[in-house]
Amino acid sequence: MNDSGQIYVAGHKGMVGSAIVRRLQSQGYGNIITCDKSELNLKDQVAVQHFFEQREITQVFLAAAKVGGIHANNIYPADFIYDNLIIECNIINAAHSANVNKILFLGSSCIYPKLSEQPITEEALLTGALEPTNEPYAIAKIAGIKLCESYNRQFGRDYRSIMPTNLYGPGDNYHKDESHVIPGLIRRFHEAKECDAGSVAVWGSGKVYREFLFSEDLADACCYLMSIPKEKYMEKIVSPMCSHLNVGYGEDITIKDLALEIARVVGYEGEIVFDKSKPDGTPKKLLDSSRLKELGWSPSTSLAEGLVVAYQDFLNNYDKLS
Repeated sequence: MNDSGQIYVAGHKGMVGSAIVRRLQSQGYGNIITCDKSELNLKDQVAVQHFFEQREITQVFLAAAKVGGIHANNIYPADFIYDNLIIECNIINAAHSANVNKILFLGSSCIYPKLSEQPITEEALLTGALEPTNEPYAIAKIAGIKLCESYNRQFGRDYRSIMPTNLYGPGDNYHKDESHVIPGLIRRFHEAKECDAGSVAVWGSGKVYREFLFSEDLADACCYLMSIPKEKYMEKIVSPMCSHLNVGYGEDITIKDLALEIARVVGYEGEIVFDKSKPDGTPKKLLDSSRLKELGWSPSTSLAEGLVVAYQDFLNNYDKLS
């Protein structure tokens, strides 16, 4: 990225943040700053301000966030909106105050209306009602985009935002109740295989479609987008008030077919039962990532390949899981 300053990766222990650190290291960067929760509470405005004042940071990858699946979003809506709002506000404002000119903010495809036209373009933002199950999280992420745009407009900063599709990969959250669909199903099928269970229940009808991107591919996209000149990036954004870019895989899959594929990877041969009493969420959510493709980036890991790596990561960490 032609930068001799320090690069701060916020959220470096998460799936995305850790992937970004690995990608930067593979590209030869040794000037990476990370900070554990025990060292820096990102919800503490004064502490975050002091953190930036004491360092020569020139770039920030803002991957720190409170994340979870449908169940967690339903149970903890206040946590999801508050934690994410306060973290992004603290980091973006402190970075600006410390004269950090480049930030990459990572949002989520849940920012788009529930019934968006498919595939979803960047222009769909704020054109309709959000999916109720994760509306608080989505609003926080929309606020992060608008924070970046506002600092760009008022102060001429180079704060960029990307909206990844559903993610999975090494370092994922495999919690029984608070995980996203892929890590949740990996754990459920594995434990069913281990105890020889005759069936596994999957939330919803299985008929909704989802798009999935491997976390290592997202990290590659993040580093690529931070490496291109501002002028090139600006050529592909819709407008200064719609400045984010989608990052997707380009294809989607039904939850039923996803469950069958994960069961195959795990080696579970029992029955898969779909619990229609549980929410499906958005019927279909496929991103239009054509602008990013025009900038020269495309994903390289197929879902089948990525699931094998994800399952191995689960096995490597199974003894540590709660």
